[in-house]
Amino acid sequence: MPEPAELYDSASRPNRLVEEARELWRFRHLVRELVVRDVTVRYKRSFLGIGWTLLGPLLQMVALTIAFSAILRVQIANYPVYFLAGSLFWNFFAQATGHAANLTTDALEMAKRVYLPRSAFVASAIGVALVNLILSLVPLLLIALATGLPPGLTWLFLPVSIVVGVAFTAGVGLVVFTLACRFVDVRDTYIVLLQPWFFLTPILYPKEIVPERFQVLVRYNPMTYLIEVFRAPIYDGWLPGWKTVLFSILAAVTSLAVGWWFYTSRIDDYASRS
Repeated sequence: MPEPAELYDSASRPNRLVEEARELWRFRHLVRELVVRDVTVRYKRSFLGIGWTLLGPLLQMVALTIAFSAILRVQIANYPVYFLAGSLFWNFFAQATGHAANLTTDALEMAKRVYLPRSAFVASAIGVALVNLILSLVPLLLIALATGLPPGLTWLFLPVSIVVGVAFTAGVGLVVFTLACRFVDVRDTYIVLLQPWFFLTPILYPKEIVPERFQVLVRYNPMTYLIEVFRAPIYDGWLPGWKTVLFSILAAVTSLAVGWWFYTSRIDDYASRS
């Protein structure tokens, strides 16, 4: 006698937060392929190729060193390393989240042909930015050596800084990606918002010079702590304070949790648009 057909019980469906995480892990090969594709396409027809990743931070560093040290007379010891250590992490964050917003078209087009978790595109955007960040550490190392600030044992803390930064970036990227899938103008709006956020973060200047009435904007800016966690081992030669580490981890965990919840709670919206 044939066995009765197994019935699908929608109530037994795994928690959506967990289910989507499993799907992202199952499609990890897709994330790898997307990262390779984007990195390859970016440098395929470039004369300097991957050299642009190294040259870009150096040119930016020279311009801003002249502006802040000579024109504005902001005196910061070893300003090139101070600026580069902060700007490299900011560039990673801005590139990853901005690229995630731009991948919504690819995500929707591919979803019409085959099933895949859309979170793979956010993960690939972070992967591409992470490759650029690691490569950009080369000019930072060269500048540090040239200016008499050789790397010490505190540089070994950088993997921790990067992991915390990736978690925070992933959360923001998921929110931006989710909104951009529904509203096209979110992409351009987000890029515009990144500019004031950059200047409200102590990357070009030390937070101590900010007037007291504006300190609240710096104090409650999560990027202030994330930048410091990345910069302190490089520029100061010591590990960031425990309060800075605690606040940065709290910001990263909160960002990732909120971003993952926001993304997974709107999976059905993706289906209707695909």
